[in-house]
Amino acid sequence: MRKSRIAPWAAALLLAAVCTLAGPAATAAAPGIAATGYVALGDSYSAGVGAGSYLTAAPRCLRSSLSFPALWAAAHSPSSFSFTACDGAKTGDVLNKQLGPLGPRTGLVTLTAGGRDAGFTTVMASCVLGGSGTCLSAVAKARAATDETLPASLDRLYSAIRGKAPAARVVVLGYPRLYQLHGSCSGGLLDAERSALNDASDHLNQVLAARAAAHGFTFVDVRTVFDGHGICSAEPWLHGVDWLDLGESYHPTATGHSLGYLPLLTRAL
Repeated sequence: MRKSRIAPWAAALLLAAVCTLAGPAATAAAPGIAATGYVALGDSYSAGVGAGSYLTAAPRCLRSSLSFPALWAAAHSPSSFSFTACDGAKTGDVLNKQLGPLGPRTGLVTLTAGGRDAGFTTVMASCVLGGSGTCLSAVAKARAATDETLPASLDRLYSAIRGKAPAARVVVLGYPRLYQLHGSCSGGLLDAERSALNDASDHLNQVLAARAAAHGFTFVDVRTVFDGHGICSAEPWLHGVDWLDLGESYHPTATGHSLGYLPLLTRAL
């Protein structure tokens, strides 16, 4: 018999809160990039929510010293490092609040953005707290938002980044699939719901990749390296629902940053 869903009293907490061991780089950075300025933009996946070791200078943004931008900067010592990524940021927040450090001397920009615009925070709350029908309906709405509004928002953001940093190598990183299907979790979501969430992540990544290519940016697809390390896997690199620290739910662990995102970013350069 399936384990019951989470009690309704948790809805407000989950809606508010949902919104890893450094490893060696795969290859050396492309010549010249480390000698220029590096600006790390984006949402909670770039900030490092879920990785721990948060920097006290930006407590509201939950920027982590174990996030992939901080790990790359520590390994390659760029001439300057500006870490403006922030928990909860939509593309509009990145556009309006994070681009200040960009300039003609910026050599590298990394970015994760789009998951919040698609409404995945609400989707995860609906899936965890509601029934299957509620979950699948929320996923369908997120996919529609991804198609209807996200491309234009990305275009505005990407154009602004290029305008402010004309010489920069811009790397857009995607999002992993959340769940290992037929995994080790007992209770919780049905595999049909987990599959729908994974499919929505695939769709989001397709949109991100297309818009990045249209602007001449590099897109890094992280799904393959995270395969086998989703929620419900034997060795997860993503947090499931954590009632002791709800804000870290559905975010990469420190290992997800060091063994997932970091090597792929390094290889892309």
